[in-house]
Amino acid sequence: MTDFTMEKGADGVALITWDLQDKSMNVLRREAIGVLEALVDDALADDAVKGIVITSGKDSFAGGMDLNVLATIREEAGEDPAQALFDFTMGAHRFMRKIERAGMDPKTNKGGKPVACAIPGTCAGIGTELALCTHRRFMADNPKARIGLPEILVGLFPGAGGTTRYSRMVGAMAAAPVLLEGKMLEPKAAKSAGLIDEVVPADALLARAKEWVLSAGDADIVKPWDQKGWKMPGGAPYHPAGFMTFVGASAMINGKTKGVYPAAKALLSAVYEGALVDFDTALRIEARWFTSILMNPSSSAMIRSLFLNKEALEKGANRPEAPDQRVKKLGVIGAGMMGAGIGYVSANAGIEVVLIDAAQEAADRGRAHAEGILDKGMKRGKVTEAKKAEVLGRITATTDYAALEGCDLIVEAVFEDPGVKAEVTQKVLAAVGPDCIFATNTSTLPITELAKASDNPEQFIGIHFFSPVDKMALVEIIKGKATGDRAVAKALDFVRQIRKTPIVVNDARFFYANRCILPYVNEGVRMVQEGVAPALIENAAKLVGMPLGPLQLTDETSLDLGAKIARATKAAMGEAYDDAADAVIFGMVEAGRLGRKSKAGFYSYDESGKRLGLWDGLAEHYPVSPEQPSLTEVQHRLLFVQVLEAVRALEEGVLTDIREGDVGAILGWGFAPWSGGPFSWLDMLGTPYAAERCDQLAEAYGDRFACPALLREMAEKGQGFYARFGTGVDSKAA
Repeated sequence: MTDFTMEKGADGVALITWDLQDKSMNVLRREAIGVLEALVDDALADDAVKGIVITSGKDSFAGGMDLNVLATIREEAGEDPAQALFDFTMGAHRFMRKIERAGMDPKTNKGGKPVACAIPGTCAGIGTELALCTHRRFMADNPKARIGLPEILVGLFPGAGGTTRYSRMVGAMAAAPVLLEGKMLEPKAAKSAGLIDEVVPADALLARAKEWVLSAGDADIVKPWDQKGWKMPGGAPYHPAGFMTFVGASAMINGKTKGVYPAAKALLSAVYEGALVDFDTALRIEARWFTSILMNPSSSAMIRSLFLNKEALEKGANRPEAPDQRVKKLGVIGAGMMGAGIGYVSANAGIEVVLIDAAQEAADRGRAHAEGILDKGMKRGKVTEAKKAEVLGRITATTDYAALEGCDLIVEAVFEDPGVKAEVTQKVLAAVGPDCIFATNTSTLPITELAKASDNPEQFIGIHFFSPVDKMALVEIIKGKATGDRAVAKALDFVRQIRKTPIVVNDARFFYANRCILPYVNEGVRMVQEGVAPALIENAAKLVGMPLGPLQLTDETSLDLGAKIARATKAAMGEAYDDAADAVIFGMVEAGRLGRKSKAGFYSYDESGKRLGLWDGLAEHYPVSPEQPSLTEVQHRLLFVQVLEAVRALEEGVLTDIREGDVGAILGWGFAPWSGGPFSWLDMLGTPYAAERCDQLAEAYGDRFACPALLREMAEKGQGFYARFGTGVDSKAA
C-alpha cells in the first residue's frame, strides 16, 4: 500500500504525501485509511517531529471517497448493514478527530503538534473533509483548481465531519452554498468562504505550509469549538438570529428539492441537532444521519447512476475494440444554434473545427455564437482573453467544402429533412478522405435510412446532441444497421474529448431519449384535455422530481415543433399512431400560442419573455373537471408513461445497457434524479408492484400503460433490473 508515504525532514516537519498509483486523481480507499492513521500516529509519537504537512503528489489533491467502499461495507455486513456503515463512519470521525486534536492535552489544549494541509489543485469530498480537520489550509493559486463538498449532487452529504465542521466554522447560512448546493469554489472564493486559510503561489506551497507549522503555537491549533465560550456563528437554533436562519434554510431546501431529495433534509437535520450539543456528540449525530442516507434507496440509486455508472460510461464501458480514435480535425455542417454549439465545445476541447454553412454570413454567426459564450465566461472570470483567442483561432467559418480536407470526423447538423441531409452527405463525402467518419445530428430521423446517402454506411453514425450543447451533458450515439465498430469508437472518443457523457443505442424511431420524453409531454396535454387542472399537472411533476412540468417543457421546446413531429410521426406510423394529444397542440398553434418564443403558450409571458403563470384562457377551451385525480395518480401517469417506454426500448434492443438507460434519462431530460433513473425507480417499486400498477393504469387510461412482456416476466420471477441485467442485457431481452 503506497497511497500515502511519509518523509521526516531535518527541519522537524513530517511530510505526508497522498499519491494513489495508476490514477489521475486521488480517491480514498478503505485500506488506505489505516495507512494514513499509522503515519499520523508515527509523526505524533516522534519527539523529533515538530509538525505535519499533508499534501498530494499530483496536480490535484483529492477527488473524494471511493464510493465502491460504501457498497462493499454494506455487502459484507450481512443482516445489519446500518450498524456496519455507522461504525465505519464513526471510525472516520475518530481518525479525523485525532488529527484535529494532534496530541494536545484534553484539559489544557496544549502540547499538540501543528498539522497543515497543502492543496496543489482540485479538492473534493473527503479530501476537503480531511483538510478541514487540519489546523491550517494552504491552496495553490491555480485558476483551474476548485475545492468544495459536492456530495449532495450524488445523493449524499459530507459525512466524515465536513457538515459539522464547516457549519460551525462559518454558520449555517454561510455554509449553505457549499453544503446544500455542492458548489466547488476557486481558491480566492474558497478563502472568502473559509474553506481555506491562504492562497499561495504553487511553487511556494510546501515552503509556506512548513513555515507555518514551524512557527505555530498552542493557540494556533485549537479549533474554536474546543475552546470555552464558543458560540455558533450566526446563532444556534434557539438564538433569535439562529432560529430565523434555520427556518429560512428549511424553507429553501423544501422549495428547491420539493421534498424528494432526502440527503438535503438529513444534512440540515444534522446541522440543526448538532448545533444543540457539544462537538463530539454532533459528530455522532452527523454519523447517524449519514448512515440513514446511505440506507435510503434514493441515495444508493443516485450514487450508482450519477457516479459509478456515469463514470463507467465516460471511461468507455461499451466502447468496441478499435485503435485510438480521438478527433484531430472536425467538420461541422450547419452553423445554426446546434452546429455552432458543437463547434464551440469541440474547439474549447482543443479540436480544430471547420464550420460550414450555405452562406458566409450564417457561418460567421455560428462562430460569433462561440465568441458570445466565451465573452460570458470572461465576465465571470472563468475565461481569459488569451483563452478566448485560442478557442476562436481553432474555428474556421466558411462555405467552402474543400476546407474539410483532412477532417477525420464530420458532424452534420442541418435541417431535419432527409433530402437536405442526403445532399449534404454527398457533398461532404466528395471532399473528405475515405477514412473519415460521418455523423448526423438528428433527434428523430432513422440513421439506417439516412445512411443510404453514403457509399460507406459502415462509417455512418448518428450523434444526437441536446440543446444547448455547451450546457447539456448527454450525447446520444445511434448505430445504424450497417454502422461499424470504428465509427462507434470514433463517436465515443469524440464525446470523451469534449467532456460529455455518451450513451450508445440502436436505431429506432426517436431513438431512446425522445422516445421516452415525448410520451411525458403528451400525457400532460392529454390530462388538460380530460379536465385535469393544469396547476395539478405541473406541480405533480415537480413534486415527483421532474425539473419542468410537461406543459412548461412544451412551451420551452415550442408547440409548432411538437405539431411538426406529430405530423411526421403520423405519416410514418399510419394507423398505429396515437393522436389523442394532437387536437390541443394543433389548436394552440392555430391560435398563435407557440410557446415561450412567441410569448404565448400554455403559460403567459411578459414582453421580455418572463413566464408569468399558466394561461388563464386554457380553462375556457378545456374546462377543469369538478372532480380531480389524486396527486399520486397524476404522478404515476407522468412517470409510468416514461419508464414503460424505457422498458420497451430495452426489450426491443434499442437499449443494450440499463446503465445507459438510467444515466441517459437523468442527464438527457432530467428524469427524477432522486430515483436514479427509470430502471432504478422500477427496482425501488419492485417489479411485482410495477406490473400490477401498469394493469391498473392500462384499465383506466389505455394501452399505452400496458405492461411490457419483459416487466411481466420479471414480476412473476420477483426479479429486479439491476439484479438481472447488471451491466448489460441478456438474450431474453434483446
